[in-house]
Amino acid sequence: MKTLQLFITLLLMANFSFSQDVYRKIDSILKDTHSKKPKISFSVGFVRNNTEFYTSYGNLNRENTIKVDKNSLFEIASITKILTSNLIANAVLEGKLNTNDFMDAYLPKAYKLHKNLQQKIKISDLASHQSGLPDIDFRALIMVNSQQPIDAVNQQTLSEIINNCSELIDYGNYRYSTIGYVLLGQILETVYNKTYPEILNEHLKQPLKLTSMYSTDFNVDNKVQGYNAEGGRQELFNWNITGAAGLVKSNTLDMVTYLKNVLNHNSSLGKAALLCEKTQYNKDGRQLGLGLNILKDEKNTVFLKTGDLLGQSSIMAYDREHNWGIVFFLNQRNHQLRQELFYNIFEIIKTK
Repeated sequence: MKTLQLFITLLLMANFSFSQDVYRKIDSILKDTHSKKPKISFSVGFVRNNTEFYTSYGNLNRENTIKVDKNSLFEIASITKILTSNLIANAVLEGKLNTNDFMDAYLPKAYKLHKNLQQKIKISDLASHQSGLPDIDFRALIMVNSQQPIDAVNQQTLSEIINNCSELIDYGNYRYSTIGYVLLGQILETVYNKTYPEILNEHLKQPLKLTSMYSTDFNVDNKVQGYNAEGGRQELFNWNITGAAGLVKSNTLDMVTYLKNVLNHNSSLGKAALLCEKTQYNKDGRQLGLGLNILKDEKNTVFLKTGDLLGQSSIMAYDREHNWGIVFFLNQRNHQLRQELFYNIFEIIKTK
Protein backbone atom coordinates (compact mmCIF):
# COMPACT_ATOMS: atom_id res chain seq x y z
CA MET A 1 0.00 0.00 0.00
CA LYS A 2 2.81 2.39 0.95
CA THR A 3 4.62 1.56 -2.30
CA LEU A 4 1.50 2.47 -4.33
CA GLN A 5 1.07 5.74 -2.43
CA LEU A 6 4.74 6.58 -3.02
CA PHE A 7 4.37 5.82 -6.74
CA ILE A 8 1.29 8.09 -7.02
CA THR A 9 3.07 10.88 -5.14
CA LEU A 10 6.13 10.67 -7.42
CA LEU A 11 3.89 10.59 -10.49
CA LEU A 12 2.02 13.70 -9.37
CA MET A 13 5.30 15.48 -8.65
CA ALA A 14 6.64 14.55 -12.09
CA ASN A 15 3.46 15.81 -13.80
CA PHE A 16 3.59 19.03 -11.80
CA SER A 17 7.25 19.59 -12.71
CA PHE A 18 6.52 18.89 -16.39
CA SER A 19 3.56 21.30 -16.38
CA GLN A 20 5.57 24.06 -14.72
CA ASP A 21 8.28 23.65 -17.34
CA VAL A 22 5.70 23.96 -20.14
CA TYR A 23 4.19 27.08 -18.53
CA ARG A 24 7.62 28.71 -18.19
CA LYS A 25 8.39 28.04 -21.85
CA ILE A 26 5.04 29.45 -23.03
CA ASP A 27 5.56 32.53 -20.89
CA SER A 28 9.11 32.91 -22.23
CA ILE A 29 7.82 32.91 -25.82
CA LEU A 30 5.27 35.61 -25.02
CA LYS A 31 7.77 37.69 -23.06
CA ASP A 32 10.32 37.54 -25.87
CA THR A 33 7.69 38.40 -28.50
CA HIS A 34 6.44 41.36 -26.49
CA SER A 35 9.96 42.69 -26.06
CA LYS A 36 10.26 42.73 -29.86
CA LYS A 37 6.74 44.07 -30.44
CA PRO A 38 5.96 46.12 -27.32
CA LYS A 39 2.96 47.88 -28.85
CA ILE A 40 1.01 44.64 -29.25
CA SER A 41 -0.80 43.21 -26.22
CA PHE A 42 -1.27 39.47 -25.68
CA SER A 43 -3.46 37.40 -23.41
CA VAL A 44 -3.03 33.62 -23.27
CA GLY A 45 -4.98 30.94 -21.43
CA PHE A 46 -3.87 27.31 -21.34
CA VAL A 47 -5.43 24.28 -19.68
CA ARG A 48 -3.94 20.81 -19.36
CA ASN A 49 -5.45 17.99 -17.33
CA ASN A 50 -7.85 20.54 -15.83
CA THR A 51 -5.00 22.76 -14.55
CA GLU A 52 -5.11 26.35 -15.80
CA PHE A 53 -2.29 28.72 -16.71
CA TYR A 54 -2.54 32.37 -17.78
CA THR A 55 -0.07 34.96 -18.94
CA SER A 56 -0.48 38.41 -20.47
CA TYR A 57 1.72 41.21 -21.76
CA GLY A 58 0.97 44.79 -22.74
CA ASN A 59 -1.63 47.41 -21.91
CA LEU A 60 -5.34 47.86 -22.61
CA ASN A 61 -4.37 50.61 -25.04
CA ARG A 62 -1.28 52.55 -26.08
CA GLU A 63 -2.28 55.69 -24.19
CA ASN A 64 -2.42 54.24 -20.67
CA THR A 65 -0.49 51.87 -18.41
CA ILE A 66 -3.36 49.58 -17.36
CA LYS A 67 -2.10 46.06 -17.94
CA VAL A 68 -3.89 43.38 -19.91
CA ASP A 69 -4.75 40.27 -17.88
CA LYS A 70 -6.96 37.18 -18.07
CA ASN A 71 -10.03 39.34 -17.43
CA SER A 72 -9.40 41.78 -20.30
CA LEU A 73 -12.10 41.76 -22.96
CA PHE A 74 -11.14 40.99 -26.56
CA GLU A 75 -13.01 40.29 -29.76
CA ILE A 76 -12.87 36.53 -30.21
CA ALA A 77 -13.70 37.15 -33.90
CA SER A 78 -14.33 33.98 -35.92
CA ILE A 79 -13.89 31.76 -32.88
CA THR A 80 -17.55 32.80 -32.56
CA LYS A 81 -18.20 30.35 -35.40
CA ILE A 82 -17.23 27.49 -33.08
CA LEU A 83 -19.72 28.70 -30.50
CA THR A 84 -22.33 28.68 -33.27
CA SER A 85 -21.29 25.17 -34.36
CA ASN A 86 -21.57 23.96 -30.77
CA LEU A 87 -25.05 25.46 -30.53
CA ILE A 88 -26.04 23.73 -33.77
CA ALA A 89 -24.68 20.43 -32.41
CA ASN A 90 -26.59 20.98 -29.18
CA ALA A 91 -29.78 21.51 -31.20
CA VAL A 92 -29.05 18.18 -32.93
CA LEU A 93 -28.68 16.44 -29.56
CA GLU A 94 -31.98 17.99 -28.48
CA GLY A 95 -33.66 16.60 -31.60
CA LYS A 96 -34.47 20.00 -33.08
CA LEU A 97 -32.61 19.43 -36.36
CA ASN A 98 -30.12 17.18 -38.09
CA THR A 99 -26.86 18.22 -39.74
CA ASN A 100 -27.99 16.36 -42.89
CA ASP A 101 -31.17 18.45 -43.08
CA PHE A 102 -31.39 20.89 -45.95
CA MET A 103 -31.31 24.50 -44.85
CA ASP A 104 -34.50 25.39 -46.78
CA ALA A 105 -37.04 24.64 -44.05
CA TYR A 106 -35.16 26.56 -41.35
CA LEU A 107 -34.46 29.87 -43.09
CA PRO A 108 -36.45 33.07 -42.50
CA LYS A 109 -39.22 33.74 -45.02
CA ALA A 110 -37.19 36.63 -46.47
CA TYR A 111 -35.18 34.07 -48.43
CA LYS A 112 -36.63 32.76 -51.70
CA LEU A 113 -34.22 30.09 -52.92
CA HIS A 114 -33.72 29.63 -56.64
CA LYS A 115 -34.82 26.17 -57.80
CA ASN A 116 -31.16 25.23 -58.36
CA LEU A 117 -30.49 25.78 -54.65
CA GLN A 118 -33.57 24.07 -53.24
CA GLN A 119 -32.97 20.81 -51.37
CA LYS A 120 -29.27 21.18 -52.11
CA ILE A 121 -27.39 22.78 -49.21
CA LYS A 122 -27.22 20.85 -45.94
CA ILE A 123 -26.65 22.39 -42.54
CA SER A 124 -23.33 20.52 -42.43
CA ASP A 125 -22.35 22.18 -45.74
CA LEU A 126 -22.84 25.62 -44.19
CA ALA A 127 -20.84 24.66 -41.11
CA SER A 128 -17.93 23.15 -43.07
CA HIS A 129 -17.59 25.97 -45.62
CA GLN A 130 -18.62 23.99 -48.69
CA SER A 131 -22.06 25.42 -49.48
CA GLY A 132 -20.90 27.26 -52.62
CA LEU A 133 -22.95 30.34 -51.67
CA PRO A 134 -21.62 33.80 -52.54
CA ASP A 135 -20.36 35.80 -49.57
CA ILE A 136 -20.64 39.31 -48.20
CA ASP A 137 -18.29 41.75 -49.97
CA PHE A 138 -16.36 43.01 -46.95
CA ARG A 139 -13.79 44.87 -49.04
CA ALA A 140 -16.51 47.09 -50.47
CA LEU A 141 -18.02 47.67 -47.03
CA ILE A 142 -14.63 48.63 -45.55
CA MET A 143 -14.16 51.21 -48.29
CA VAL A 144 -17.39 52.88 -47.14
CA ASN A 145 -16.91 52.60 -43.37
CA SER A 146 -13.58 51.29 -42.13
CA GLN A 147 -14.54 51.42 -38.43
CA GLN A 148 -17.95 49.69 -38.54
CA PRO A 149 -18.24 48.16 -42.04
CA ILE A 150 -20.85 45.57 -41.07
CA ASP A 151 -23.29 48.30 -40.01
CA ALA A 152 -24.42 48.24 -43.65
CA VAL A 153 -25.39 44.55 -43.50
CA ASN A 154 -29.02 43.77 -42.72
CA GLN A 155 -31.69 41.27 -43.66
CA GLN A 156 -32.30 42.97 -46.99
CA THR A 157 -28.58 42.79 -47.82
CA LEU A 158 -28.46 39.08 -47.01
CA SER A 159 -31.70 38.30 -48.83
CA GLU A 160 -30.43 39.94 -52.00
CA ILE A 161 -27.22 37.88 -51.91
CA ILE A 162 -29.05 34.58 -51.41
CA ASN A 163 -32.12 35.25 -53.55
CA ASN A 164 -30.02 36.41 -56.51
CA CYS A 165 -27.89 33.28 -56.44
CA SER A 166 -28.89 30.77 -59.13
CA GLU A 167 -25.78 28.59 -59.25
CA LEU A 168 -23.42 27.12 -56.67
CA ILE A 169 -20.18 27.27 -58.63
CA ASP A 170 -17.97 25.52 -56.08
CA TYR A 171 -20.46 23.49 -54.06
CA GLY A 172 -18.68 20.67 -52.23
CA ASN A 173 -15.33 22.46 -52.26
CA TYR A 174 -13.83 24.49 -49.43
CA ARG A 175 -14.33 28.23 -49.56
CA TYR A 176 -14.37 30.13 -46.30
CA SER A 177 -17.82 31.58 -45.78
CA THR A 178 -19.09 34.21 -43.38
CA ILE A 179 -22.61 34.15 -44.78
CA GLY A 180 -22.86 30.42 -44.07
CA TYR A 181 -22.48 31.11 -40.36
CA VAL A 182 -24.88 34.04 -40.49
CA LEU A 183 -27.43 31.60 -41.89
CA LEU A 184 -26.60 29.06 -39.17
CA GLY A 185 -27.30 31.76 -36.59
CA GLN A 186 -30.67 32.40 -38.20
CA ILE A 187 -31.39 28.67 -38.32
CA LEU A 188 -30.78 28.52 -34.57
CA GLU A 189 -33.18 31.42 -34.09
CA THR A 190 -35.81 29.51 -36.08
CA VAL A 191 -35.57 26.23 -34.14
CA TYR A 192 -35.42 27.90 -30.72
CA ASN A 193 -37.73 30.84 -31.57
CA LYS A 194 -35.30 33.13 -29.76
CA THR A 195 -32.61 35.62 -30.73
CA TYR A 196 -29.02 34.42 -31.07
CA PRO A 197 -27.90 36.37 -27.95
CA GLU A 198 -30.72 34.72 -25.99
CA ILE A 199 -29.69 31.26 -27.24
CA LEU A 200 -26.03 31.96 -26.44
CA ASN A 201 -26.99 33.08 -22.95
CA GLU A 202 -29.28 30.11 -22.25
CA HIS A 203 -27.08 27.33 -23.63
CA LEU A 204 -23.53 28.54 -23.01
CA LYS A 205 -23.17 31.62 -20.84
CA GLN A 206 -25.48 30.66 -17.98
CA PRO A 207 -24.71 26.93 -17.65
CA LEU A 208 -20.94 27.51 -17.90
CA LYS A 209 -21.07 30.72 -15.80
CA LEU A 210 -19.28 32.71 -18.50
CA THR A 211 -19.66 36.11 -16.88
CA SER A 212 -17.49 37.96 -19.41
CA MET A 213 -18.90 36.72 -22.70
CA TYR A 214 -20.75 39.49 -24.52
CA SER A 215 -22.78 39.93 -27.67
CA THR A 216 -24.99 43.02 -27.75
CA ASP A 217 -23.65 45.01 -24.79
CA PHE A 218 -19.91 45.09 -24.12
CA ASN A 219 -19.48 48.56 -22.65
CA VAL A 220 -17.07 47.52 -19.90
CA ASP A 221 -13.99 49.23 -18.51
CA ASN A 222 -11.51 46.42 -19.16
CA LYS A 223 -11.96 46.00 -22.91
CA VAL A 224 -8.82 46.35 -25.00
CA GLN A 225 -8.33 48.91 -27.74
CA GLY A 226 -7.96 47.29 -31.14
CA TYR A 227 -5.43 48.34 -33.79
CA ASN A 228 -5.46 47.60 -37.49
CA ALA A 229 -2.61 46.00 -39.41
CA GLU A 230 -0.96 49.40 -39.89
CA GLY A 231 -1.23 50.28 -36.18
CA GLY A 232 -4.20 52.67 -36.41
CA ARG A 233 -6.98 52.59 -33.80
CA GLN A 234 -9.83 50.27 -34.70
CA GLU A 235 -13.20 50.14 -33.00
CA LEU A 236 -14.59 46.87 -31.67
CA PHE A 237 -17.42 45.82 -33.96
CA ASN A 238 -20.99 46.46 -32.85
CA TRP A 239 -23.39 43.53 -32.74
CA ASN A 240 -25.66 43.07 -35.74
CA ILE A 241 -27.25 40.38 -37.92
CA THR A 242 -23.82 38.89 -38.74
CA GLY A 243 -23.05 38.28 -35.06
CA ALA A 244 -23.14 34.46 -35.17
CA ALA A 245 -20.19 34.53 -37.58
CA GLY A 246 -17.77 36.60 -35.55
CA LEU A 247 -18.96 39.27 -33.15
CA VAL A 248 -18.80 37.71 -29.66
CA LYS A 249 -16.43 39.30 -27.13
CA SER A 250 -14.81 37.44 -24.24
CA ASN A 251 -11.62 37.00 -22.21
CA THR A 252 -9.11 34.21 -21.70
CA LEU A 253 -10.58 33.29 -18.30
CA ASP A 254 -14.02 32.52 -19.73
CA MET A 255 -12.63 30.86 -22.85
CA VAL A 256 -10.51 28.50 -20.75
CA THR A 257 -13.64 27.61 -18.79
CA TYR A 258 -15.29 26.95 -22.13
CA LEU A 259 -12.37 24.74 -23.23
CA LYS A 260 -12.46 22.74 -20.00
CA ASN A 261 -16.09 21.91 -20.70
CA VAL A 262 -15.31 21.04 -24.32
CA LEU A 263 -12.63 18.61 -23.14
CA ASN A 264 -15.04 16.98 -20.69
CA HIS A 265 -16.87 14.56 -22.98
CA ASN A 266 -19.47 13.91 -20.27
CA SER A 267 -20.62 17.55 -20.18
CA SER A 268 -23.39 18.84 -22.44
CA LEU A 269 -20.91 21.03 -24.27
CA GLY A 270 -18.41 18.18 -24.52
CA LYS A 271 -21.03 15.97 -26.18
CA ALA A 272 -21.87 18.74 -28.65
CA ALA A 273 -18.15 19.30 -29.32
CA LEU A 274 -17.67 15.61 -30.13
CA LEU A 275 -20.29 15.99 -32.86
CA CYS A 276 -18.49 19.09 -34.19
CA GLU A 277 -15.22 17.13 -34.36
CA LYS A 278 -16.55 14.57 -36.85
CA THR A 279 -14.95 15.10 -40.26
CA GLN A 280 -17.30 16.77 -42.73
CA TYR A 281 -14.73 17.75 -45.35
CA ASN A 282 -11.53 15.99 -46.39
CA LYS A 283 -9.89 17.15 -49.62
CA ASP A 284 -6.44 18.26 -50.72
CA GLY A 285 -4.94 17.81 -47.27
CA ARG A 286 -7.61 19.92 -45.53
CA GLN A 287 -9.93 18.40 -42.94
CA LEU A 288 -12.87 20.17 -41.35
CA GLY A 289 -15.49 19.30 -38.80
CA LEU A 290 -18.38 21.63 -38.05
CA GLY A 291 -16.31 24.80 -38.25
CA LEU A 292 -13.20 23.22 -36.78
CA ASN A 293 -9.96 22.77 -38.68
CA ILE A 294 -8.55 19.31 -37.95
CA LEU A 295 -4.75 19.01 -37.84
CA LYS A 296 -3.19 15.58 -37.52
CA ASP A 297 0.22 14.02 -37.27
CA GLU A 298 1.38 10.64 -35.98
CA LYS A 299 0.61 11.43 -32.34
CA ASN A 300 -1.60 14.50 -32.25
CA THR A 301 -5.09 15.44 -33.41
CA VAL A 302 -5.70 19.13 -32.87
CA PHE A 303 -9.00 20.95 -33.42
CA LEU A 304 -8.37 24.59 -34.21
CA LYS A 305 -10.08 27.86 -35.15
CA THR A 306 -8.49 31.22 -35.88
CA GLY A 307 -10.09 34.64 -35.94
CA ASP A 308 -9.31 38.01 -37.45
CA LEU A 309 -11.29 41.22 -37.36
CA LEU A 310 -9.94 44.58 -38.45
CA GLY A 311 -8.38 45.32 -35.08
CA GLN A 312 -7.63 41.99 -33.38
CA SER A 313 -6.48 38.42 -34.02
CA SER A 314 -7.18 35.26 -32.06
CA ILE A 315 -6.78 31.50 -32.00
CA MET A 316 -8.29 28.59 -30.08
CA ALA A 317 -7.04 25.01 -30.25
CA TYR A 318 -7.37 21.80 -28.27
CA ASP A 319 -6.30 18.18 -28.29
CA ARG A 320 -8.93 15.94 -26.73
CA GLU A 321 -6.77 12.82 -26.48
CA HIS A 322 -3.94 14.60 -24.67
CA ASN A 323 -6.35 16.78 -22.69
CA TRP A 324 -5.08 20.28 -23.37
CA GLY A 325 -6.50 23.46 -24.83
CA ILE A 326 -5.21 26.95 -25.53
CA VAL A 327 -6.67 30.31 -26.46
CA PHE A 328 -4.91 33.58 -27.07
CA PHE A 329 -5.76 37.06 -28.22
CA LEU A 330 -3.79 39.89 -29.82
CA ASN A 331 -5.07 43.46 -29.77
CA GLN A 332 -3.85 44.09 -33.33
CA ARG A 333 -4.79 42.43 -36.59
CA ASN A 334 -1.72 40.31 -37.32
CA HIS A 335 -2.49 36.80 -38.55
CA GLN A 336 1.17 36.11 -39.33
CA LEU A 337 2.27 36.78 -35.75
CA ARG A 338 -0.69 34.81 -34.42
CA GLN A 339 0.30 31.78 -36.47
CA GLU A 340 3.95 32.10 -35.51
CA LEU A 341 3.07 32.21 -31.82
CA PHE A 342 0.78 29.23 -32.09
CA TYR A 343 3.26 27.00 -33.87
CA ASN A 344 6.04 27.95 -31.46
CA ILE A 345 3.82 27.15 -28.48
CA PHE A 346 2.49 23.99 -30.13
CA GLU A 347 6.05 22.67 -30.43
CA ILE A 348 6.25 22.86 -26.64
CA ILE A 349 2.92 21.31 -25.71
CA LYS A 350 2.40 18.68 -28.41
CA THR A 351 3.15 15.01 -27.79
CA LYS A 352 6.46 14.18 -29.45
